[in-house]
Amino acid sequence: MLIWFLPLFLVILMIGTPVVFALLFAPGFMTWVTGNEKDLAILYRNVYTGIDSFPLMALPFFMLAGEVMNRGGITTRLVEFSQAFMGHLRGGLAQVNILSSILFAGLSGSAVADTSALGSTLIPAMEKNGYTRKFAAAITAASSVIGPIIPPSGIMIIYAYVMGESVAALFLAGIVPGVLVGVGLMVMVRLMADRYDLPKAERIVTKNQTIAPIEFWLSFVLARINLMGLLWAVYRGVQSFSGYTRPEGFMLWGTLLILLILAHVLLVALRGQVSADFRTVCKKGVVPLQTPIIILGGILIGVMTPTEASTIAVAYALLVSVFVLKSLTWADFFDVLQRSALASASVLLLVGAAVAFKTIVATSGAATTLADLILGLSENPLILLFLINILLFIVGMFLDAGPAIIILGPILGPIFVDIGVHPVHFAIIMSVNLTVGLATPPMGLVLFVASTVSREKVETIAKAILPFLAVEVAVIFLITFFPQISMTVPYLADFLGCAPDSGYMACISPGPPAN
Repeated sequence: MLIWFLPLFLVILMIGTPVVFALLFAPGFMTWVTGNEKDLAILYRNVYTGIDSFPLMALPFFMLAGEVMNRGGITTRLVEFSQAFMGHLRGGLAQVNILSSILFAGLSGSAVADTSALGSTLIPAMEKNGYTRKFAAAITAASSVIGPIIPPSGIMIIYAYVMGESVAALFLAGIVPGVLVGVGLMVMVRLMADRYDLPKAERIVTKNQTIAPIEFWLSFVLARINLMGLLWAVYRGVQSFSGYTRPEGFMLWGTLLILLILAHVLLVALRGQVSADFRTVCKKGVVPLQTPIIILGGILIGVMTPTEASTIAVAYALLVSVFVLKSLTWADFFDVLQRSALASASVLLLVGAAVAFKTIVATSGAATTLADLILGLSENPLILLFLINILLFIVGMFLDAGPAIIILGPILGPIFVDIGVHPVHFAIIMSVNLTVGLATPPMGLVLFVASTVSREKVETIAKAILPFLAVEVAVIFLITFFPQISMTVPYLADFLGCAPDSGYMACISPGPPAN
């Protein structure tokens, strides 16, 4: 009888009850009806124990870092940086919008923050440049879903905690899918440019810009270190696939020195190809864009956990905004703390309720019943993955990504792991699919945010966004049926926990466990 808490939960959600109360009331009521008072006490005790977690501390810190960077005027610099690179293309400001979303994703990890911050800047600029308001709002909403895919990602932290997966592995697995979504949207804009006669913008570089000496030298050093790191990643990738051993000691430092010199030579060679104003715009973008590099770099080289990386991100965001850019006052900071605290409290309460909900799912037999139902549809894992994507897409139309992951993750995750899908691969499938749901009518949250920012009707934006949603759905199926897309980066970084002799394909797509 306890299993009836799931239908009751759906009914409570449909009448408009907040998710956190539905997560607690439905299983709590059925536990009380069945006379399991002991389980009822465990249910509500788990709300606190679900929040009392060191890894989960990364969530409020990443939210605070994103809020500090946004309030510190980083958004304007990202837009200027994107305009300098993409503004001259056909449909230039639409391309700038997408590139800005990719860059902003590494700072905030939130689709709503992306839509609000970039939309308020770019939608009026696009309208002034000749785009229709509905198109500007649609591309802003569509590109904003990149925010929770490229790390840091709040929904991936939630998934990792609820399902017991590695936050670092999920972060790394989200890089290529996030970039793929951005590139797909750019291709779609280019295809639409001629058909709909989208405006061609000139390369937009603000003239006579200045940069403070401290920021100049910081960008000088950081740009060379970043390029050296990129060259090192390529070098290590070639080594991994060719079977060479990793250099150590003197050879390691010698290799890094050579790559640093090569990075300096390349940047000096590029310097003569662009104008002084273009160089200044790029230099002003270097320091803010170090946030995702610090997060991923620290995790990859093993000097910090994701939780520790989140605190470093906050410290770096404050250092840049207050002392380098001097764009954030202490009065602003108190408002930032208040906004971040309220947002974090609502998310953490939801996670605590989800852990309690997960306990009832485990004891009620609901997971086993649903597993038998799903596995009864087909024995082919590819068909099941196709069907589950359809289900997740429909769920994403009506439910936000966080609550949907909390509710469905403990039920669907073990089913697909048992049929041979790697848990990190399924996590990415689920996270990307439900994230796209944020921009899907009728209840996509970013559609309503874009409507508020642009003052355009939601129905109008929903029609204009359909070509971009088609691109994002295509990416979902690509990462579903080709695990190499999302799994190669965490594999190369050795975050999948595979046996040394397991091999590449056996690691990223292990197959069902032996009975």
